[in-house]
Order: sequence, then structure tokens, then C-alpha cells
Amino acid sequence: MFIQTETTPNPDSLKFLPGVTVFEGGVVSFQRGEDVSRSPLANRLFGIDGIETVFLTPDYITLTKNSEIDWIHLKPAALATIMEHFIANLPVVIQEGQEPINSVVSYDLSDPIIKQIVEIIDTRVRPAVAQDGGDITFDHFVDGVVYVRMAGACAGCPSSTATLKAGMENMLRYYVPEVTEVRAL
Repeated sequence: MFIQTETTPNPDSLKFLPGVTVFEGGVVSFQRGEDVSRSPLANRLFGIDGIETVFLTPDYITLTKNSEIDWIHLKPAALATIMEHFIANLPVVIQEGQEPINSVVSYDLSDPIIKQIVEIIDTRVRPAVAQDGGDITFDHFVDGVVYVRMAGACAGCPSSTATLKAGMENMLRYYVPEVTEVRAL
């Protein structure tokens, strides 16, 4: 098994591409200290001192580390852990009757403004953000402000503010005049 890695705009995050389907259930993020019993892979990765976040998608894994530790010390252990996990054909996430891992925020797609905002985010913004090892999803829209959730390499990334303001906010304001601002939750 050959696992590729890619840097992200967030110096504390690294994207791992194992070349196999990682997680068919969409995307899910785990933080150090949370209950990770439903993800054997996240549990193993948190066994590596310095890994703070495990972000799983269908195609890749993004790990975010403690800023005080260098990737040169963590990357070999992360690669070995991911490789061993997939070679052993162990489950990535176990759902065992729980509610879906990606609890979908309910919003009204019959509202044409919300529908247009969600469509722009899903078709233009999310693919670009995914290339950088992260994810961004619509949460809600109130008084001209679009609220989004960022995950993976985007959460806590120094350039995420630029992504929101210079990129996404300008695009949404151009296509949806009712939008005045974009804020991350």
C-alpha cells in the first residue's frame, strides 16, 4: 500500500491519501479528548502523541498536529498507523445504531436564497477547500450573514479568514445580493 501525503495551507495539518475509500459515510472530524470509540482509526491515530484532530472523508484523512511538534517526527508514525489499519482491513468508523455521524443541519431549501447559497458552497467552494484537506458546510443564514462550519485543515488555518472573506464572501455577495457577510462558527 502506498499512501501519498500533501501539504495544506495550514502548516499544522497534513493530508493523507491512501488510494482506497476511507469513509463512505461522508465526512467526520474527531478532536483529541473526545469519545472516539466509534472510530477505531481515529483511536489509533490519537495514540500518536501530538495528533490533535482526525478528519475523515471518502478519499483522504487530514491530521492536525500540536504546533509545538514538527511533522518530521509525526509523519512516519501516522503513515505506519494508517497503513497497518487498512492492510488489516479494520473498520474506520463503527456506527452501531447511533444517529448518523454527520448530523445534517436542517435548513429550508425551499427558500430560494438559502438554496442558492448552498448550491454555490457545494459546487464552487467545497471542492476547492477539499483540495486543501478541509471541508466547509452551510449552517444557517440570518440578517444577511451566512454562517458556515469549517473542518479538517481549514479549522484553525491562518489562511481560512482570507478564504472566507476574499473568496467565499465576495463570490456569495456577487451571486446573492442578500448576502452581506460570511462568518465561521
